[in-house]
Amino acid sequence: GLELSQCVGTNSLGPTGPWRSGGPCKMKRVRTVFKPEQLERLEQEFLKQQYMVGTERVDLAATLHLTETQVKVWFQNRRIKWRKQSMEQKAAKLSQFGVIQPASADSTDSKDHEEDTVDVEL
Repeated sequence: GLELSQCVGTNSLGPTGPWRSGGPCKMKRVRTVFKPEQLERLEQEFLKQQYMVGTERVDLAATLHLTETQVKVWFQNRRIKWRKQSMEQKAAKLSQFGVIQPASADSTDSKDHEEDTVDVEL
């Protein structure tokens, strides 16, 4: 189930959803805590493929007793971590050979990652 924490603000006129109340105060969704077995399986699947869609995602969610949205968001967040690690490894290799990176190569385009950083359930 979806757990909600106490009121975190007042006079919220934003859209309602499972993570917010329909009343005057905004509810914050409690962060999902994955069991070690769930994380191990999610990591195994990520090693096979970085994008999980359709029936594969539905089946994995059912197997792990998670919602499809929790699996989707986990994969989105894991891809961001993977990209960051890849860029850090590339930077380390380049610096090892004395190659100086341009400043722009180190920064990431935030627009590319905005859609992947969602951590809410719909």
